[in-house]
Amino acid sequence: MKGHPVPLDGRTRRKLRALGHHLDPVVIIGHQGVTDGIVAAVDQALHDHELVKVKVNEGPAERHEAADALASQTGSEVAQVLGRVILLFRQRPEASRFDLAQPDARAKPAAAKKKAAAAPARASRKKPARSAGTDGTRRRPSRR
Repeated sequence: MKGHPVPLDGRTRRKLRALGHHLDPVVIIGHQGVTDGIVAAVDQALHDHELVKVKVNEGPAERHEAADALASQTGSEVAQVLGRVILLFRQRPEASRFDLAQPDARAKPAAAKKKAAAAPARASRKKPARSAGTDGTRRRPSRR
């Protein structure tokens, strides 16, 4: 085991899933399942990239079992199992690309709440008036 993985909460998992959406699988698990070579390849990919996708082809292990085995043997966390694709995350202790200790983005500071409460209400949008004809009747705009 490569160290203790950082437990991921729901918001962090969501963020990692969004960041990992465009990634391509870097390791493919074949019919032999999770072998020492696969674990070494995933471990190196996690060291290089921190967030990696692993594709599970037909093999002896169930995809969730393969995800748990890879996570425990590499010291990483499973961010997502979607179909036959596993998204794994292991943060580097130094020079990490991911800042997972950000404050809650939904919570507004007190000054921002007061400013939002003091802001005037938006004016309602009215339809523009139709132009009047020369005889005082309303006419429709042309449809050209």
